[in-house]
Amino acid sequence: MIEKALTSADVEFVTTLHGDEEVAFHVLLQPRGEQADRLLRAIDDIALGELDEAVREGKTPEGEEAMSTGERALEVSLTALRAASGGEAEGRLVDDHPLDVLKGVVEEVGADEVIVLTDPHYVEEFFHRDWASRARHKVGVPVLKLFSHSKA
Repeated sequence: MIEKALTSADVEFVTTLHGDEEVAFHVLLQPRGEQADRLLRAIDDIALGELDEAVREGKTPEGEEAMSTGERALEVSLTALRAASGGEAEGRLVDDHPLDVLKGVVEEVGADEVIVLTDPHYVEEFFHRDWASRARHKVGVPVLKLFSHSKA
């Protein structure tokens, strides 16, 4: 699960996690504008010391604009994963109930693990309401929580 396009550092990190094992990636992307209300995102930005980002939260794409941005981010991420791993990478946008979709994908493809790769979301993490914490109780496979290496 991701919330924005993977950076080259993110791609390198996830494609090397399992050494030379053959892996297939099934990517779910929920655009950031769709995940949480602006207040929580602004609080996260302030907690990270990114005051400029907190001010810009009102400009974060929402609705159709977020989905359009998400489509581009997903395609960039899938292309990068395929190139780096030489393997299979497919994905889809999620616009509602991401953990239900995640559980369905895990069951459908017989996934061995889930990787949640996002920016830190301190408010949600503190209350264990972040994707990784909630997925651990829902999907039935190990969930690895990673933070994005840099801004996309």
